[in-house]
Parts: sequence; C-alpha cells; structure tokens
Amino acid sequence: MRSADLFREAIGLLPGGVSSPVRAITPYPFYTCSAAGAYLETVDGLRLLDCCLGYGPLILGHAPAQVRTAIEDQLARGWLYGTPTPTELELAREIIADHPSIDRVRFVSSGSEATMSAIRLARGFTGKTGIVKVEGGFHGAHDAVLVRAGSGATTLGIPDSAGVPDSTVARTLQVPFNDADALEAVLSSDDDVAAFILEPVLGNTGLILPEEGYLEDVREITRAHDVLLIFDEVITGYRLGIGGAQVRYRVTPDLTTLGKVVGGGLPIGVFGGRTDIMQLVAPAGPVYQAGTFSGNPLSLAAGLATVRWLKEHREIYDRFEEGTRAIEEVIDPRLGSFVRVGSLFKHFFRIEPPRDYMEAKQADTLAFRRFWERMLMRGVFIPPSQFETNFLSVAHGDAEMAHLEAAYQACLS
Repeated sequence: MRSADLFREAIGLLPGGVSSPVRAITPYPFYTCSAAGAYLETVDGLRLLDCCLGYGPLILGHAPAQVRTAIEDQLARGWLYGTPTPTELELAREIIADHPSIDRVRFVSSGSEATMSAIRLARGFTGKTGIVKVEGGFHGAHDAVLVRAGSGATTLGIPDSAGVPDSTVARTLQVPFNDADALEAVLSSDDDVAAFILEPVLGNTGLILPEEGYLEDVREITRAHDVLLIFDEVITGYRLGIGGAQVRYRVTPDLTTLGKVVGGGLPIGVFGGRTDIMQLVAPAGPVYQAGTFSGNPLSLAAGLATVRWLKEHREIYDRFEEGTRAIEEVIDPRLGSFVRVGSLFKHFFRIEPPRDYMEAKQADTLAFRRFWERMLMRGVFIPPSQFETNFLSVAHGDAEMAHLEAAYQACLS
C-alpha cells in the first residue's frame, strides 16, 4: 500500500507523521491525491464518499466550479499584496448583513486566531481577566483554551497540553454545556470574568445540541453579570443556514467568530461584533491584532464565491435537513443515538444523545472504531473519531445519499 510507505517516511519528517493530530489514524492514514465533488481519491486507488469535508469548510463539495473560478481569477492578479483589497469590503458586507451580532469584522487566518483575538478583545473591552468556557468546547489550539474538561461547575483550568503554564489557564473556568445554573453559579461567585465563549452547537464532541431555552438563558445570565457572550461559530457559521446558529436559535451574542465555510476551503478566520467593542481593535484602538496573511486575497475570493452561492440557493439548507433525517430513519435506534442539525450529523454509541461533554465521553469508542472501519470498507470516509462531527455538502446528490444510507444501515446492523 502506497499510503503505508508514505506514512513510514512521514514518521521521520513530521511529529507523529502528520500535520494535525486528528489525522493520525492507526496503523496509518490513507493519503489523498485528488478530490472532486463528494469524493476523495487516495494514492492507493480508492474512491471514497467524503463526509469529513476538510472538517467542515467544504459545504459546496470539493473543487466546485464557482470557487475554482474565483481562485483562478484572483491568481491571475496575484495572491498576496500586503495591502487592503476591495474583496475585503465585499465579504465584510455579506457577513455583517447576515449576522445580527456583527457591525464590524476583522479577517484573520484561522479559527484559532479568531477565538484568541476575540478573547483578547473581550478582556480589553471589559478590563477583566477571567473567561468561562464549556467543558469539552474546542476553540482552537492556543494556550488560554487548552483546558481539560472538569467535573464541576467551578473547576479551575488545568492545562491540556505540555508547554502551557498553569498560570496561563488559571483564569479559564469551565461549566457543563446545557447547564445554565452552573454558569449562573460561576458568574455570581467571580466578578472578574470578561467573557463566556461557547459553541452554540458543540461540534468537537461529536455533535451536541443546545436544549430548548439554554442559549436564551446564557444570553440573559451573561448580560446580567456584565460579561460578554462570544459565540464560536467557526463550525456552525453558514453551516446551519445564513447567519448560523445565532439566527437559527434567535440569540444575539456580543462577539462572533467564524471560519471554515467563509473561506471556501482556504485558510481564514473572522471575528466581529458590536461597533463599541470592535473599535478597540488596532489601529482604531489599543487591543493589538495583526497578521501578514490576514485578509488573504485568495481566501477572500473563495469565501465570497461560497457565501454568495449559498445566499442565492438558500433552499439547499432544507435539502441538508432532509438528507440527515433520511440517514436517521434507516438506523435502528436500539444501536445508539443519532444526532443531527442541518448538514451536521453524528452517531453515538450510547443509547441517549449526550447533553454535555461528560455524557459524550461515555460513548463506546471501540464500537465506533469498528464502525468507522466498516464504513471505510464500504467506501465512506467519516472523521476517524467518535468526537468529531460529520458533514454533508451540496455535492452529496441522490446517488451519494443512497450510498450513505445503505452504508449506515449495513454497518450498524
């Protein structure tokens, strides 16, 4: 197998043989040589129906014509200037128009950079030092949010990575998802919290949905305690519809972070919010943020083409809902729990859908591994972890959905 040979060499070139830990599949990952539509082609000659989709960005599928054309047009005019570009304004207008929480935006190069900058901005705006995050919530790989999930509502931050000093996360508190009372307890006992950051739909724990009223309660509690609410919509932005989770659930945060879909498959991050908060970002204000590749012309062009296509074809979101519902309907509910929202879906090997991270951790990961291998043998690639979310794309047509439904039914029997 050529993938095995490549991985043996990669072990001597890259830490763990990969450029991101989730790609480290035992005994070795497959290597992709090309992709188009809903399919990946591996160096071993396999053609796989892709429900990983780059971990979410590829909502139009691989190499869609409209995005490829936008990239090619930009390439002909150059791909890095170090100056402002008109495309920045075009994409900014679209994002601001679609998100009730956003009056101003700053483009950065990744979702991690967006959440890191939003937290810094929240601290600069409020003059407070603490932040609260959800247990199991993932907001990128920067120090302040690399905190192991705890069991109590007032658990202090414990670094989840070597190289992160205890002092860096000492002011990172945690609460369970879907537990507004825990958030109230933390904020009532600590008046030095600048922000509560959460994914309104947890996407890095498999997939966990907010219970009815939870996000509204979170909004009320944070406002009452003069704490900024940051919605991390790096995954859900333009995935759950135009305007993301904040429009779907009718809750307006103070700051929002975006990524993935808004880059059309190229690297991007965005943070934005109310004018009075965003005007503190340099050079307008004292909260510093900068980056050589921020507002990269290629990413902006790809993102603009993607966002405009989605806004012109809003009916696609109904099709996504129908697609994930169709998968759910072929699965025997006695074999686990299927969670879905829009184009996001996940099967958990536990009877009840998890309502928070600690319940998600009770899922049978060995059973998931066997399921993942069976799906791969049937030509379907889903993320190789119980704790990552699956995605559909526009390129998943009737034939692809029939393939996917049959694979789920067979591999869960």
